[in-house]
Amino acid sequence: MRVLLIEDEQRLAENIVAALRETGLAVDHAADGNTGSAFATQGVYDAIVLDLMLPGKSGQRVLQDMRQAKLHTPVLILTAQEGKESIVELLNAGADDYLSKPFDLGELLARIKALIRRSKGAATPVLAIADLKLNTIYQTVSRNGQSIDLSPTEYRILEYLLHRPRAVVSKQELLEHLYDFDWEHHSNIIEAHVSNLRKKLNVAGSEPLIETLRHRGYRLYQEGSVG
Repeated sequence: MRVLLIEDEQRLAENIVAALRETGLAVDHAADGNTGSAFATQGVYDAIVLDLMLPGKSGQRVLQDMRQAKLHTPVLILTAQEGKESIVELLNAGADDYLSKPFDLGELLARIKALIRRSKGAATPVLAIADLKLNTIYQTVSRNGQSIDLSPTEYRILEYLLHRPRAVVSKQELLEHLYDFDWEHHSNIIEAHVSNLRKKLNVAGSEPLIETLRHRGYRLYQEGSVG
């Protein structure tokens, strides 16, 4: 998953970015409202963490502009404001959640992952299709009860595909959601990782789960479930 952080406090931003990347998330950072707003309108993010007090354009204005542009990316607000009225106003303006500063990084990570799950239609941290299960909290994968050891990138690809079961996902979409701006995008890297992932998932006695559709992308499904 790919997250956008819009925060002008450098040290805080560095800590948040490091914590998010340690959990396997791709992260882009904007230090002012105008840059953050430009990033957000690209529509490639699975969640946005937005500070209210920003130079250039306020966080509240960034949020309003997003919602007016019909962008439905879940937004978690970081705020030093304590008044109940201000929180209600933010939620009514389209925020999905908020944390008051100072906050615990562990709680921030948990809330971001919960927002992403809900936006993808997943009510629990365990994603599953057929006999395949992935736990997004412990980052474990098993098939038919057998544990499968994946590389960080293989895990991220599988998690994204599990959020969109039976949908055709292009290589470009995977690149946009798995890597941040610091990564030099090459579509062949996706092909290599998917090939390795497919081999690991095809444990003895199990049906193939990842289908390659020529010139279109990949689809995760159980044989006979696509109509």
